[in-house]
Amino acid sequence: MTVAGLLDKARYWGLTIATAESCTGGLLAAELTGEPGGSDMFERGFVTYSNAAKMELLGVRPETLEAHGAVSEEVAREMADGALANSRADIAVSITGIAGPGPSEHKPEGRVCFGVARKGRATRVETVEFGPRGRAKVREASMRHALEMLAEAME
Repeated sequence: MTVAGLLDKARYWGLTIATAESCTGGLLAAELTGEPGGSDMFERGFVTYSNAAKMELLGVRPETLEAHGAVSEEVAREMADGALANSRADIAVSITGIAGPGPSEHKPEGRVCFGVARKGRATRVETVEFGPRGRAKVREASMRHALEMLAEAME
């Protein structure tokens, strides 16, 4: 799914988008706002790289971070739900992962967790193992995967 295609789809359905990004550091928000007319459909983005930011801006619970770590489907769910709750958007996507280089203490490089929250629907989460392909490629692949998840959630 191209960014232009996603924005057209959002426009068709009358949906506005929010993003909650960790390992991608705003890459998805930059792509969405880089497209002419993107401001019609992009409501806001949260770059919550630290755990403190995840808690303060998105309402991620400290207990969730303690029990599962920042790179988990549980945190991705709370990030997406928090982005939806703390914006005027109709749909929100979250990205949290290990872009590299190298793994974290407990999780491999290239593991990225995603969440998509949409008003009136259950939040969907999933984990993708992109593997150790390098920081830039993991971030790019994560951004592209989030676009696909948003497109699917608009159906």
